[in-house]
Amino acid sequence: MRLKKLLFFVLIILPAMVLSQQKEVNTIRLFYLGGQSNMDGFGYNTDLPESLNKTFDDVLIFHGNPVGDDQENGGLGKWDVLKPGHGTGFSSNGNNNNLSNRFGIELSFVKRLQELYPNEKIALIKYSRGGTSIDSLAAGKFGSWEPDYQGTTRINQYDHFLTTIRKALSVEDIDNDGTKDNLVPSGILWMQGESDGAHTEEIALRYYSNLKRLMDLIRAAFHVDDLPVVLGKISDSWNDKDGKVWNYGELVQYAQEKFARTDGHATIVRNTRYYKYSDPWHYDSKGYIDLGKRFADAVYKLSSDKK
Repeated sequence: MRLKKLLFFVLIILPAMVLSQQKEVNTIRLFYLGGQSNMDGFGYNTDLPESLNKTFDDVLIFHGNPVGDDQENGGLGKWDVLKPGHGTGFSSNGNNNNLSNRFGIELSFVKRLQELYPNEKIALIKYSRGGTSIDSLAAGKFGSWEPDYQGTTRINQYDHFLTTIRKALSVEDIDNDGTKDNLVPSGILWMQGESDGAHTEEIALRYYSNLKRLMDLIRAAFHVDDLPVVLGKISDSWNDKDGKVWNYGELVQYAQEKFARTDGHATIVRNTRYYKYSDPWHYDSKGYIDLGKRFADAVYKLSSDKK
């Protein structure tokens, strides 16, 4: 009789318990947003339509504190529900997120993703910093994404990115609902390159190799070798005192196109050439709203498991 009870437990009860435990995990699509100021976002919250000027209760974001090279507290942040204010001027000390009056691509990106992936949970990790270049010779006071660049304290933008990723992924329950979350890396969104096209021809000519290496390393940080990459093609407002803002921008554009065509798991958003500007360097609010939608459509097309 005891043997029968034991067999019943092993064959019926135990599998049910295991299945129940397996269900106690939320699967969430995770996307990384990185780059420089046009990824930061210079759109004004007051320009948002009602459909975006709200709290996205079912979407979480970890926004790493953006600081310069050699500075402390880079990448600090905390998971929070997505709402306007994750544009330029955002900061975090790891305990509190300080929202700004600006937004980037994240709002319209998520809204469009919810249409493409209905009933699925979405999470964002964002670390970007205005003015940053990949090449250290173009970094100036803003910072460099070049992984080997050591500066004074050996802390650069790539290090701040790694801090952001490490802290974000160390949290098992990002929405505090009592259930463990399984974050599935689903794409890299990269809007950057303007600073690398602003200085010398030599720096701009290195952009392809610098970009390729950085994207490979960011993929490695998420442990997905073929993680989709969507680039936002840089554009020029032609609103500088001598016309062009990015003197060697065409070389960076060529490098971006080359990466998108040769990588195998990458694409590029080109609609930036049609956007209007709020200043010589940054798109207007309508531009960021459109760019978010374009990024969503592009990363969805690259996805291997789109529904």
